[in-house]
Amino acid sequence: MNHTIDWKVNTMQKCKSGTATQFLSCEEINKARQFHQSFPQYQPTPLRSLNCLAQRLGVAGVYVKDESYRFGLNAFKVLGGSYAIARYLAKRLGADISELPYSTLISPAVKKQLGDITFATTTDGNHGRGVAWTARQLQQKAIVYMPKGSSIQRLENIQAEGAEACITELNYDDAVRMTDEHAKKHGWIVVQDTVWEGYEEIPTWIMQGYGTMAAEAVEQLRAMGIERPSHVMLQAGVGSLAGAVQGYLKEVYGEQSPAVAIVESDQAACLYKSALAEDGKPYNVGGHMDTIMAGLACGEPNLIAWDVLRDYSSLFFACPDWVAARGMRILGNPAGADSRIVSGESGAVTMGLLSMLLADGRWEEAKAAFGLNANSTILLFSTEGDTDPEKYRSIVWDGEYPSYQHL
Repeated sequence: MNHTIDWKVNTMQKCKSGTATQFLSCEEINKARQFHQSFPQYQPTPLRSLNCLAQRLGVAGVYVKDESYRFGLNAFKVLGGSYAIARYLAKRLGADISELPYSTLISPAVKKQLGDITFATTTDGNHGRGVAWTARQLQQKAIVYMPKGSSIQRLENIQAEGAEACITELNYDDAVRMTDEHAKKHGWIVVQDTVWEGYEEIPTWIMQGYGTMAAEAVEQLRAMGIERPSHVMLQAGVGSLAGAVQGYLKEVYGEQSPAVAIVESDQAACLYKSALAEDGKPYNVGGHMDTIMAGLACGEPNLIAWDVLRDYSSLFFACPDWVAARGMRILGNPAGADSRIVSGESGAVTMGLLSMLLADGRWEEAKAAFGLNANSTILLFSTEGDTDPEKYRSIVWDGEYPSYQHL
């Protein structure tokens, strides 16, 4: 098994003016944010300034958006699924999403007009829980399929939201195809951020939903006196989150956009593989993706997100599991007076990588290529909490997946 961190500077030819990001404009993301704000459970998740860690690592600032507080669901994913479902319902009603806050969507008149709808999805856990939660909130139904090896705890969390859910014998991408086949047969609506021919609208809405998180972070940074971060590190599965945040930052900051690094599991590094090819095309990886970073175990890029990442990312990284485990330990055992952040395997890999780039000379070349220095202010997104508590404890308490130097 590979124990090192692989990385690639983005040398791909950009379009003359870069991929259009208007679908992630401030205006579009504000629509998503206003919809999310209409839920009674809405609160912006905290942005933690880890001053002691920044001092220890030799940079000006490290800021972590803690998504473990999102809607009480312990992960950011509900932002995309809920907004996509709302946009689908708005389209079905022939109305604009701005006219359909949560209170209107659950009204008896709207429910009668919509009837019963079943939403189907494939998930490692967090996305499916968000879809199930949204369907229950909006008095609809959800069916959720999970890939082989998924956490029983995450399955039970989905079932607790009232969804019909099961773990399949397929990998993530094959399970997505199966979900689509079943949906066509039964008349369900697929809510997935994977893109294929003829299925682009809902993945676009999901990306716009993720923009709420990015918009909150920009606003919170400005309240702290940071007009813009110099660097952003984004974890990626199919790339929807990364593409959404990167596209929104491009819309907000234009030519002054931060340098962005895309971070994947080395067992599912389809974006890194695409960067290696240097021809601008997306490439898939297949097989059983044996990684603790379940939320990133996706082998086929979101084609819409790929265009954004190809044109605007600085570097691509492929990280083994010990990097995520290191990040979990750092966030869970803060330096000095820094806030403790409970971050799951997919949420912490960027922190693990940042710490290695700044504290271990073996990656000095990658650090220089990314432009990290004493003046850097770095924004990270801890996209999930301990969504599998037993796995979290085995890593943070018992030392599963030791650091690189102990392998």
